[in-house]
Formats: sequence, C-alpha cells, structure tokens
Amino acid sequence: MILIWVERGNIKAANLIEKNFPRYISVQTYMELLQGAKNKKQHQQIKNFIIDFNFEMLPFTQNIGHRASIYIEEYSLSSGLRAGDAIIAATATENNLPLATSNVKHFKEIKDLTLKKFTP
Repeated sequence: MILIWVERGNIKAANLIEKNFPRYISVQTYMELLQGAKNKKQHQQIKNFIIDFNFEMLPFTQNIGHRASIYIEEYSLSSGLRAGDAIIAATATENNLPLATSNVKHFKEIKDLTLKKFTP
C-alpha cells in the first residue's frame, strides 16, 4: 500500500501521490490505515492526510462485494489473496482505476485488474 510508504517517510511514494490527481482511496484501505494507528493522534493524522490531499473515498458497493467474493473463490488458494486485498482490488476494478502497490504478490493473478507496481 503506497500510503503506508508515505507514512514511513518514503519520498518516492509521496511524490507519486503528489503528482497524481484525482486521488482515490477505497474505504477498505482507509479502514486498514486507521486500524494500523497506534493512538488517536495517528488516527487524526491519517484523517487529515486524506482530507488535505483531497482523496475521494470509494465506498463498498454491492458490485464490489460480489466481485471481491469471486476474486476470493478464484485466487485465494493459488495466491493467498485475503478478503481485504480482494475488496481493494475489486474497488479498483469496479471504478476502472489502476491499483498502485508494492505488494504485487496477491494481486498479480487478477486478470481484470490494472496493476502498477511501486518499488520503494
């Protein structure tokens, strides 16, 4: 997840986000970022980052849920795809958006997903 690299101070990740507009984030990604926070201050920093950089939050829809469940059926055994990653991939696919990630392992087999590998 590119945003985790930004949190870690990776300039390359920050530049990637800064130059891309519009910016989107799945509600699943947002929840995972909040879940990884150690305290309320970090929660607020994450919220501020999403607002300050004008990310549009992409909601979890019925179509995304359906597509994610198909991804789990098709790819969980072969690539270790987990539910959260399936939701993120389905969100990108349903919204015709590429998914930028440094963790291509779980996503690379998904044929209808446009993947942009990020190397920190």
